[in-house]
Amino acid sequence: MLRIKIVAVGKVREKYLQEGIREYGKRLRPHVSLEIIEVPDEPCPESLTPADADKVRQREGERILRSLNPHDYAVLLDIRGREIDSPGLAVCLEDAAVAGKSSIAFIIGGSLGVSIAVRGRADFCWSFSPLTFPHQLMRLMLLEQIYRAVKINRGEPYHK
Repeated sequence: MLRIKIVAVGKVREKYLQEGIREYGKRLRPHVSLEIIEVPDEPCPESLTPADADKVRQREGERILRSLNPHDYAVLLDIRGREIDSPGLAVCLEDAAVAGKSSIAFIIGGSLGVSIAVRGRADFCWSFSPLTFPHQLMRLMLLEQIYRAVKINRGEPYHK
């Protein structure tokens, strides 16, 4: 069974997003082993110097990296990453499983992005879109896309 791990900075506070995340988690559990890890975010005042912003990314990055196993295939969600569509994600999941990469970790960084170390650990950088999304909403969107990819790979009609 494919193991999916989502490592995300911060907590989801909105109840409607929590409910959606629970729902897609429930839908996915018969098909994949799902683990969601929330790492604490750093306090981030409105006005930060570039050096302070780097420190925030570094501290959050250390927490992210501690949540990854050496064998995890790490997918960083990043606006500068490569865009793929839903069938493309399905192919990526299938290819990973066939290649023996049975554990895929999706990484959602904090509001300032991720550290150089996290970016360097990523095996693949994936952009959902050139648009910017709230980090809490991104978790729900990611779970929905993973569920859609699983359904595509099973030959079921959800993706239409």
